[in-house]
Order: sequence, then C-alpha cells, then structure tokens
Amino acid sequence: MPAAIYVFSLCAFAFGLSEFIVAGLLTAVADDLDAPISLVGTAIAAYALGAAIGAPFITALVAHWRDRQILLLATALLAVGSLLMSASPTLVVLLAIRFVVGLGHGVFMAVASDAATRLVDPQRSGRALSVVWIGLTLALAIGVPLGTYLGSLWSWRVVFVAIGVLSVAGMLGLALCMPRGEGGVDAAGRGAWRGIKAITHPQLLITAGIGALVSIATFSFFTFVSPYLQQVTAVDVQWLSLGMLLFGLCAIAGNLLGGVLADAMDVDRSLRLALGALALNLLGLYGFARMPVVMMILVGTLGVCFFSIVTLLTLRLLRQAQRLIPGYSSVAAGLNIASFNLGTALGGALGSLTIGVATLAFVPLTGAGAAVLAVMVLYLQGRRVTALESPVA
Repeated sequence: MPAAIYVFSLCAFAFGLSEFIVAGLLTAVADDLDAPISLVGTAIAAYALGAAIGAPFITALVAHWRDRQILLLATALLAVGSLLMSASPTLVVLLAIRFVVGLGHGVFMAVASDAATRLVDPQRSGRALSVVWIGLTLALAIGVPLGTYLGSLWSWRVVFVAIGVLSVAGMLGLALCMPRGEGGVDAAGRGAWRGIKAITHPQLLITAGIGALVSIATFSFFTFVSPYLQQVTAVDVQWLSLGMLLFGLCAIAGNLLGGVLADAMDVDRSLRLALGALALNLLGLYGFARMPVVMMILVGTLGVCFFSIVTLLTLRLLRQAQRLIPGYSSVAAGLNIASFNLGTALGGALGSLTIGVATLAFVPLTGAGAAVLAVMVLYLQGRRVTALESPVA
C-alpha cells in the first residue's frame, strides 16, 4: 500500500490518543486544575462534540480544497492544540481547546478515510480503510494505557506535549508521502454550499443512521461495562482490566476483519452478518452475565463486531457517495464519523434510561434492540434501492 496510508494511521493514532487519554489522566488533571472529576470528565465529551460537528460540516465547507492541504492543516491544529492543552491554566481553557481540536479530528478522519480508498485499487479499498482506522483503535488499546502510565510517572501535561511531537512527525510524513495533486475537486461550480447540500442526501442519511444505531447498540452497554461486570457478573477489578484489554485488542482485529470482509464479499452482505453478530453478542452479554470467563470472551468479541462494522459502514457510505454525489465523498465520510459520535452519546443516555426504568442487568437487551433495528433499516434500504434500480416492464 502507498506509504501515505500508513502516515494516515499514525496521525489517526495521535488524534485518538488526544481524544481518549483524558480517561486515564482524569484524577491527575482534576487535582492539577483544582476541578471536580465530574467536570473534568466532560473533556472527552467536548472533544467528541467537536468531532461530530467538524466531520460533516467543516469537511463539507472545505471539500473543494486539496486533500493534502486539508490533512496538513488538521494535523497542524492537533500539534498546536496539544501544546496549548499542556499549558492550560484552567479547566475552561482546556475544554475550549479540546473542542477546537475535536473539529480538526473529525475533518482529518473524514478526508483521510476517503483519500485512502482512492489511493489504492478498488479491490483493496477495504483493507486501506482498515489501516487508517487501526491507528484509532491502537490509541485505545495501547496508547491510552501507556499514556496513563507515563502521566503517573511525570505529569499529564507531558503526555500532551508528546502528542504534539507525534503530530509534528505526522505532518512531516504527510508532506513527504501525500501526492500533491491527489484529491480535492474543481472549485468551479463545486464550492462550500454544494458540499453542505451533499450532507442531506436521503440515502447517505439513512446509512449514517445505521451507524448511529450501531453506536447506540454498543455504547448503551459499553458505557456501563465497569459497573455491569462488577455488580452483575460480580468480578473484581482484575477481571475488569482483563475485559478492557480484550476489548481493545479485539477492536484491532475487528478493524482488520472489516477490511478483509469488505474486499472479499459484498459489503451489504458482510454488514448483515456483522450486525447479526453484534445483536447475538449483546444477547449473550445478558444471558451469560453470571459466567465470568464467557463474559470476558463476549466483551472481546463486542470489540470485533463494533469495529468491523465501523470499517464496513464507512466503506459503504463512501461508495454510495462516489455514486450519488461525485466529488464530495469525503463529506459522506464525515457524516459517518458524526453519526458514530452522536450514537455514542445517545447510547450512554439510553443506557442510563434503561437503568432508571429497569435495572443495570437489562442494559445489553437495550443494545440488542438497537442492533436489530439497524439490521431492519439496512434490509429496507437495500430493498428500496433494488426497487428503484429495477427496470420497468
């Protein structure tokens, strides 16, 4: 594969680490900034909100720019923002900077996902996409634990300086490896407004809605995985740590599996299988809740299911966009990223509602319901498209 795709993965690792590392540094940041942990926890939400806004809307506004230009600017924003975060004097300043960096995160992942599929032959587009996204999952599986450890040795501020340095390395890689003439669309007649309009295409919105349902299904459970395993499964913190490690490692496998499936068979067929597996996995988390060993396996396979679906849905949306809105496929990738971020937030809220109305034990069933709904929407969309494309007798 072109070297640029591996550089995209490195930058995705830096962006993912910037987003999720706060979870491991929560206490250190709260103590240093003299702020409540509950408020410091919103630092991840502020970043995710920026990504959800930046991915579709800012990507649409700059869709007529060159890919190389957009990616360099987004990575530069991460580099500068990381250094500013390391010097934040108050929580308010930290939250504001994280929101702005989140905007760049959304734009980078959207444009890099689209560019990766165009830098290779169509037969390898799934694997190219999985390489980009594996950087994000490596940030979760390896970067966050390592950053947490380094933060405990030195300071949380040093961790953000390190992310800034990593971002500069990513910028150098982009400058050297990204083709200067690759990507972008002709500005004549294809400006920012047409990019914004591209977001509203009905077929793209339906596919993005499936992505939101997948995130709701996964994170209605995973948001509460810690209390679920400790209170319902009744395991100690060592088992919980094992479960989190398995989820992270299996997320990497899921990314790779999604790319292989996308290249080996029809994307819609692969998606139906993956969505069905997600629903069964969540049902298993409910049915085998009292069996610790089985639960560890199921938490791991949840990572496989979710991240394989992320790759498959992103590729499906990109292919739809290349057919329906030529020149604006990066906008579709942004819409996809926004849908997953929105679904993550809604999943947590729906899980909370389930706990309030029923009990913690029923949270996996809520997720399974969302997964089944996603299967139904995919099926109905496929039937509608087939009907529209069928010749009239």
